Amino acid sequence: MPNASPPIAVLGGGAWGTALAIAAHRAGNPVRLWARDAATIAAINRDRQNPRYLPGIAIDPAVHATGDAAEALAGSDCVLAVVPAQQSRAAFAGLAADIPPHATVVLCAKGIEQSTGKLLSTVVAEELPGRQIAALSGPSFATDLARGLPTAVVIASPDADRGEALARLLSSDRFRCYSSDDLTGVEIGGALKNIFAIGAGTVAGAGLGASAQAALVTRGFVELRRFAAAFGARPETVMGLSGFGDLMLTCGSTQSRNFSYGVALGRGEPLEGRPLAEGVATTAIAARLARERGITAPITEAIDLLLKRAISVEQAVLSLMTRPLRSEQD
Repeated sequence: MPNASPPIAVLGGGAWGTALAIAAHRAGNPVRLWARDAATIAAINRDRQNPRYLPGIAIDPAVHATGDAAEALAGSDCVLAVVPAQQSRAAFAGLAADIPPHATVVLCAKGIEQSTGKLLSTVVAEELPGRQIAALSGPSFATDLARGLPTAVVIASPDADRGEALARLLSSDRFRCYSSDDLTGVEIGGALKNIFAIGAGTVAGAGLGASAQAALVTRGFVELRRFAAAFGARPETVMGLSGFGDLMLTCGSTQSRNFSYGVALGRGEPLEGRPLAEGVATTAIAARLARERGITAPITEAIDLLLKRAISVEQAVLSLMTRPLRSEQD
């Protein structure tokens, strides 16, 4: 991996994309941020803020925003792809001609493609053949990272040397990046924790108590480990930042869109028009994959039925509490 002189391209002008652009610059890299929203681009370049997604946080003048993908990607060795999971295939197909063939595409969104059940690394491999692929994941809120609060994540690449180089490229005294060669494990943890964040939020919103919330998160983590094993991921990966760490963060804070979505679900509030909660799409495809692969995932299935309005919160709780008793290790 070359040193920090080539520009880092960030694809996505939302909160997470902007925060990563700030962090990448803080690590000593030139940064170009590509966004679709003209007002966001203008605000970043003129006012040095992203008032729509990160109000009140200053953006260094060296971070340049543009709506021209070719300009953002020209000469880049590292592309931080912060495109929502369900829009990734179309976005990569549209940007294929502009992403340099030598660049590493670092997936910074979390999810599983709902229509195919494929991990995002597979989507990239299909739409951008020959490109190097990595993923960045871990317990991190955009506002924390952008403000320079201490944050740690993991960057995974099948090429261990490349993963280490990417970690060095993006790390600073406020942003610590660990490396891993278990790309699948990092993707699985980042995607599936959103399911259980919705579940934890639902428990909180329904007023079922801290004990119930702790039980759901703990048993949800068991399901996450089962999914990881079915996909061939290493168990120690999901015990790390991208699995257990991210689960801890997102299952207990309203800063998490998925947790907040669950709170609204538990309270019986309208869900239409709420901010994107990627876990909604992930829950649907994970429930289907569990059935197809024979993965025991009762919490995932219950949350899927809740989101489809097929059962009530009370029915979901009853279905989970009255399952046949078994050993905790099963």
